[in-house]
Amino acid sequence: MLSQSADETTAEQARITAIPAPPFAESVRAAYLKTLLAAAGLRVHIDSVGNVIGERLGTPAAPGASTSDAAGVVLVTAHLDTVFPAGTNVTVRHEGARLLAPGISDNGTGLATLVAIARVLRDAKISTRDTILLVADVGEEGEGNLRGVRALVEEYRTRLRAVIALDGAATDYVATAALPSRRFDVIVTGPGGHSWSDFGVPNPIHALGRAIAKLADTQVPTDPRTTFNVGRIEGGTSVNAIPERASMSVDLRSESDTELARLERELRADVQSAAADEMSAARARGMAAIPLAVEINLVGSRPGGELPDNSPLLAALDDADRALGNSSRHERVSTDANIPLSLGIPAISIGCGGAAGGAHTVEEWYDPTGRAMGLQRVLLTVVGAAGLAP
Repeated sequence: MLSQSADETTAEQARITAIPAPPFAESVRAAYLKTLLAAAGLRVHIDSVGNVIGERLGTPAAPGASTSDAAGVVLVTAHLDTVFPAGTNVTVRHEGARLLAPGISDNGTGLATLVAIARVLRDAKISTRDTILLVADVGEEGEGNLRGVRALVEEYRTRLRAVIALDGAATDYVATAALPSRRFDVIVTGPGGHSWSDFGVPNPIHALGRAIAKLADTQVPTDPRTTFNVGRIEGGTSVNAIPERASMSVDLRSESDTELARLERELRADVQSAAADEMSAARARGMAAIPLAVEINLVGSRPGGELPDNSPLLAALDDADRALGNSSRHERVSTDANIPLSLGIPAISIGCGGAAGGAHTVEEWYDPTGRAMGLQRVLLTVVGAAGLAP
């Protein structure tokens, strides 16, 4: 059944991707997913943060009853948002077998799979012991800070048996460990002025440049793997104006909480030192000691966690892989699964089949070849986690 519907799933993926869903503006795409999930036979509502929640009651619930009557909940999520700002052209192009568009794989693939699973559960009349929640959630990317899945875990925590995040295409690995990260906005402000007449006053952009250079020279270990990235810089009004304000966004990640904390201390020290260096340079040019103000704001924090090797959820995935002749390694990744894993709730993140590349770029692509196996893998894992009804 899933093999027969693979082409329709790909067509639905293109329609979903063509609906913009920039950070904190997922509502139009959410409305479309609500329609699709309701048409697939789910009871659907949108919660206070914008998550689209489709409910398929487990057998312990009486007809028409709420999920509170069911034995447990298996939460299946796919994130609505993309990393691309409002105004990005998300028109889907076709080049041979490939579909190209920003967000076509991350996470058009997961959202289309969510709908496909809802439809096959209905059409095959599959009954499960636990209630299944199929959710298109908000805030997975960037400064969304996993706000969608945080709200879901808070709402259903006492009854959650497992969380399965559908993200991207890859079927050669499963995320069983959560990669911790911290994200910061660094803001430097100063007096500003004219590039000629006020030359020499402390320049916030120059200070950030000094800070970036210091950060770029920071030594980080490969084991535990640790990374940093300056992903955005902003500031200034004109080429001939000394800016009054400049900012940058910084992403820090590490497999080790200890290394992550050390890297944060390095970042904070580098920024303060860079501002001091810029003010010293101003004094050396004979300018008055006009101070720069520095703010370093934590705007996102993703906790870590790991799924035990003996987890029934992992066993369900392994059973699916064996049945399909697939092999998947275990990886540490930053996804919606971070939140439940950090709380000891069984969670994984898996891809949905096919092939993809160029994630987080405007040349992102998806090839549906092999999609059917990915859909089957997701279905078998979800049903294995929820349990067939007796």
